[in-house]
Amino acid sequence: MDWGTVGLYLALVLIGWSSIFASIYNAEESVFIDIFDTSKRYGMQLLWIGGAIVLAIICLSISSKFFSVFAWPIFLVSILTLVAVLFIGVEVKGSKSWFAFGIFRVQPAEFAKIACSLALSKLMCTHDFKLMTLSGMTRALGVILLPPLLIVLENEVGLALVFAIFFLVLYREGLSGWILIFGLYTLLLFTLSIMWEQITLLIIISAVSVLAYGLISRKWKYLLPFVAFFVITYLLMSRFLLNKGVMNIQNHTLFLILLSPFVLIGCFHTFRSRLHALWLVITSLCASIVFVFSVDYVFDHFLKDHHRERIYILLGMEKDLQGAGYNVHQSKVAIGSGGFLGKGFLKGTQTKFNFVPEQTTDFIFCTVGEEWGFVGSFVVIALFLALFYRILLIAERQKDHFVRIYGYCVASSIFFHFVVNIGMTIGLMPVIGIPLPFISYGGSSLWAFTILLFILLKMDCERW
Repeated sequence: MDWGTVGLYLALVLIGWSSIFASIYNAEESVFIDIFDTSKRYGMQLLWIGGAIVLAIICLSISSKFFSVFAWPIFLVSILTLVAVLFIGVEVKGSKSWFAFGIFRVQPAEFAKIACSLALSKLMCTHDFKLMTLSGMTRALGVILLPPLLIVLENEVGLALVFAIFFLVLYREGLSGWILIFGLYTLLLFTLSIMWEQITLLIIISAVSVLAYGLISRKWKYLLPFVAFFVITYLLMSRFLLNKGVMNIQNHTLFLILLSPFVLIGCFHTFRSRLHALWLVITSLCASIVFVFSVDYVFDHFLKDHHRERIYILLGMEKDLQGAGYNVHQSKVAIGSGGFLGKGFLKGTQTKFNFVPEQTTDFIFCTVGEEWGFVGSFVVIALFLALFYRILLIAERQKDHFVRIYGYCVASSIFFHFVVNIGMTIGLMPVIGIPLPFISYGGSSLWAFTILLFILLKMDCERW
């Protein structure tokens, strides 16, 4: 047994329970405090922790081969529960993603991460699987994308985004680094399309494409005349139409479209010996232009109003301290007020007077920051980093590919929640409503991450 990982798990769970207790503690309510009072969240969390320990013991009692043999049935059951919750689930805060059993509620979307990790590991460890083929990539994408598609229908966009992190697992197993760069480029282009005018972004994309081709061809003296022709002609036409009072974004775009062929024809004539690189640049340029024009439609029709508001606030395009930006603003105030050493356990004023909504779930980290300050926040982050190190160490020492891939699935899933949740509380990430692993209140989250981790520990115990 890797007791170091178990110790990190127990430390994070203990910090989580104490933070939940501190976030709702009120000394004026009663002199006697019953920590087992299930009408309070700290009492319920103790119940969830007890259940998590039982689940951990069960995972350690089952043969590790069970998880490999039954990976696909587990995945199928997970998909069926995601479908069933759409019809017989209960709605909580606008999200129909919960099964209710008396006072208990279970969210199958949390457990879908386990099923997806097992299925992806099983798929990629088969002897005839080749990732960099059309068949291999299609099957891998099917496993990764099917659960989030169903979760989006439950109105849980935040949990659906978690599955994007599994692409890092594909990268570790041989996915081309260019695909990862393409994903980051797409994210950057999406962000800039929201912040900037389309015409400005199109000019920058065109300039970057020309520079990229110049670096590939290494023949700047032939390329510069075409670039100069493009820029000078564009500026003269813009100036002329501006004086006529008819300059607008549509005319800008039209002139870019009309002038681009001249540059492309010139490049084609000059660099006929490097047509492969030329077509690559041209294809990337055209795809980027289409993507830029499609962002507005996606942003307006696929995202809800509160999602758009949170993105605008994150990018600094809006400031709504009493509306969509209220949670983040109060969270940053709470964390900042903690200073270096914090105000002390149960002494957080922002916590005590309930200034931060969802303080026991999505914004639990602000309780740590306020009561324990920079030092306490550093300790929590250090514990998570140590946990990631231990998980990756476990994954890399495996001879069985199934266990290694599963280890990276575990690390990626916890890492995504860790980065996004803490990023939300300090204003570096949009508020998408996902918990901090092992610390935030909630049985489904705690149980799912516990099972995810202890399956790996069981596999490591039986490594060969």
